[in-house]
Amino acid sequence: MRIDVIGGGSIGLLYGAKLADAGAEVTIWTRSKEQSELLSAQGILLQVMDGTSKRIERVNSNWIDCFSGRFVDKAGQPHNGFRWILLTVKQTDINDRLLDQLNAFTASSSDGAAAVICLQNGIGHLDRIKKKLPDTPLFAAVTTEGAKRIDGRTVQHTGKGQLWLGEWSGNKSNRDESLEISQKMLISLLQSAGFTSFLSNDMENRIFAKLLINAVINPLTAMFDVTNGELPMHPTRKSLMTALYAETELILRKAGMKLPHDGWQQIIEICRQTSGNVSSMLSDVRAGRTTEIDAINGGIVRLAEQFDIPAPINRAVTALIQALPMEPDMKE
Repeated sequence: MRIDVIGGGSIGLLYGAKLADAGAEVTIWTRSKEQSELLSAQGILLQVMDGTSKRIERVNSNWIDCFSGRFVDKAGQPHNGFRWILLTVKQTDINDRLLDQLNAFTASSSDGAAAVICLQNGIGHLDRIKKKLPDTPLFAAVTTEGAKRIDGRTVQHTGKGQLWLGEWSGNKSNRDESLEISQKMLISLLQSAGFTSFLSNDMENRIFAKLLINAVINPLTAMFDVTNGELPMHPTRKSLMTALYAETELILRKAGMKLPHDGWQQIIEICRQTSGNVSSMLSDVRAGRTTEIDAINGGIVRLAEQFDIPAPINRAVTALIQALPMEPDMKE
């Protein structure tokens, strides 16, 4: 099975490494020429959860800006057959240029047999991608795997989780028997690669359930500069978590989303299970990178506006994160 991973960040490297190790033909498409050359020369170094490391050499890598407009092998011959395109970049990187590149990817499949899987946090991006690629099968995925990129070729698997995959709402082009077979084959490959994976026909609610978790943990860990486990340990921080959770849950339920009734307990349990983890938003703040706050809490604010619901806490944390200094510190 051919897998094209767009993005050489933590999730892209983790999935690329383990899928390649399971026998898939994987190509990592990076946003920098330097990372592509590094991966091509040395492969991916996967740091496993038991403390050992494994070098994954059977992975290809190309700089996305060098895409020629057609998929070819090392001998220059065209690739035939179905391919899955895993979009693993952050929401902040999904700009018009990347959408044009994604369009070129799907148009270049020799027989049109390609589908896109989106693995982003937040909301809004799937509709943007579907508008750009109306005839391409589009899938949403939610993963709770933990990963940290150490350098351009090294990724640490920090936490075991699950992956849920399903067609995006209203995506008629997905309903094809051969595509259904390809989905089942992909799930089988993911499971053999060590990922606990499931197909789902309720991806919208799964996305919003994860959004609720991210909307509480990510901005507050970034604001207070604490790990996930430290976040609820202080009474003031926990009080703010509770208020942000209640506001966000109300907005999502008013918008018609079916959310679990034990969502608060899930958040506390996630903080406990990932106690030593640094959230992606805190990692971005420490590194001086643009965060996904606009796609997470900012997305909730926009959703609240659609239904004329006040969202003062989400609005405040969005503004506070956006106002943080964009300079790397020594913790990252």
